[in-house]
Amino acid sequence: MRGRFDSRPLLWLVLALPGIWILGRWAATPDTYGYGHAIGDSGDWSAWLLMVTLAVTPVRLLFRRAGWAKWLMRRRRDLGVASFAYAAGHTAIYLWRKGSLDTVLSELSTDYILVGWLAFALFVPLAVTSNDVSMRALKQSWKTLHRLVYPAAILVFLHWVWSAFDPTTAWIHIGILAAIEIVRVAIQVRQRVT
Repeated sequence: MRGRFDSRPLLWLVLALPGIWILGRWAATPDTYGYGHAIGDSGDWSAWLLMVTLAVTPVRLLFRRAGWAKWLMRRRRDLGVASFAYAAGHTAIYLWRKGSLDTVLSELSTDYILVGWLAFALFVPLAVTSNDVSMRALKQSWKTLHRLVYPAAILVFLHWVWSAFDPTTAWIHIGILAAIEIVRVAIQVRQRVT
């Protein structure tokens, strides 16, 4: 039974299910689901998986001996790459809708579009280096590079707030993200002191 929970293909199947649902619903009911839902849902899943990825460190620090916390730690890179995959899907949907480079470039002056592109640009090197080969090659630089996840997360949530018709949900998620980071920093400071 334990082997099933450690199965990376099973994890990726589970992580792919929302994407399959988004594409299936869009294909089956394009008039009622459509672009707005597809781009919104793909962005939501990217942000949610990013939050889970960022929550792994405080969870590991709080529940060091728990098997599920160790499992999360082992799968943190998978969660981060899945977050990037949904962000890439979100971006692909946007590019498909705009249909031309001129339109995309003309929208770069819009705040929420610009921060979205900046967040995506920061996530690309993180996704590309989220593997054992890159960890070995980059050594200590790998951790330094992957600290880019923090400014990238801020940009993701700014993108969400500025692009939402009603930013309430985005602000709630920002509060959750802030709580996760406050817990992480507090635990790390306490552990250095003791």
